[in-house]
Amino acid sequence: MRHGKKFNHLGRKAAHRKAMLANMACSLIEHKKIKTTLSKAKALRLYVEPLITKSKNDTTHSRRTVFSYLKQKEAITELFGDVASKVAERPGGYTRILKLSNRLGDNAQMAFIELVDYNETYTTDKPKKKKARRSGGSKTTETAVVTETIAEVIEEKDTTEVVEVEKKTEEVVETAEVVEETVAEVTEEKDTTEVVEVEEKTEEVLETAEVVEETVAVVTEEKDTTEVVEVEKKTEEVVETAEVVEETVAEVTEEKDTTEEIKEEESNDSSEEEKSE
Repeated sequence: MRHGKKFNHLGRKAAHRKAMLANMACSLIEHKKIKTTLSKAKALRLYVEPLITKSKNDTTHSRRTVFSYLKQKEAITELFGDVASKVAERPGGYTRILKLSNRLGDNAQMAFIELVDYNETYTTDKPKKKKARRSGGSKTTETAVVTETIAEVIEEKDTTEVVEVEKKTEEVVETAEVVEETVAEVTEEKDTTEVVEVEEKTEEVLETAEVVEETVAVVTEEKDTTEVVEVEKKTEEVVETAEVVEETVAEVTEEKDTTEEIKEEESNDSSEEEKSE
């Protein structure tokens, strides 16, 4: 019999119901918002909110107690870490149920269940509007005095700001003048040093040019003298060879003449012998 059991059994046995609520609680802790039926959402709210209250006291005993319900280490870490720090200042009412339209098929009433502190739409801190009340004549004088004092304070503040700005501008101008002077000095020193360096380099270049001209002149003189000597030697050799050639030609011509005379004599002798016969 079910006497005194007023909670919703959700059409399940105790083991099935506890396992389902534990899984739904872990999903809610992980995703911060889930969609389910309205009856399951109400049952989950009764199941998970005591566990969230338990997570505010981060002790080993509390962790073991919550773990006996949820049985997931990742959910325990998230619950005792981020979620507990979010709900630390909230005295209960950690979840919100938002009704949706009926589900197609079985026409079941659907709903969102979410953690209140993770919904940015409803948790924006908006400034409270003050109600305007009509005041009597005594309060008008007080408001006038207050406005006058506020105007005086604003004027004093403006004057002090103007003075500070003028001081800062003067300091900036002075520093700029000092910087310009130092830059001018540096440029003058740099120009003088560059001029001296250029003059030294030009002198060195002129000296090297003179040395090169002298060496070129010496080399050309030596070359000319050597060429003249070589030409004289070659002319002497050519003259000697020409004389030798003339001598050989003269000898060859003499030998040729002698041979021709001998041949003529022989021919004459042979002809005379024939005639005598």
